[in-house]
Amino acid sequence: MPVYEYRCPQCGERFEKFVRSFSAQAEVICPRCGNTEVEKAVSLFAGLTGGNRASFGASCPPGGSL
Repeated sequence: MPVYEYRCPQCGERFEKFVRSFSAQAEVICPRCGNTEVEKAVSLFAGLTGGNRASFGASCPPGGSL
């Protein structure tokens, strides 16, 4: 199951949720205020590189262009 990150526009809470499918998004509610109209958030990922250092956005070369 994929993990999606969400943001509540009502209270600003950011949270993650396991979601079975894209259509199941309607079941997602904000854990802080109970709002059902949450937005998918863009999240960064971390990958381990040499020396076990976390590298955010590791697949993008310096300068941000592919």
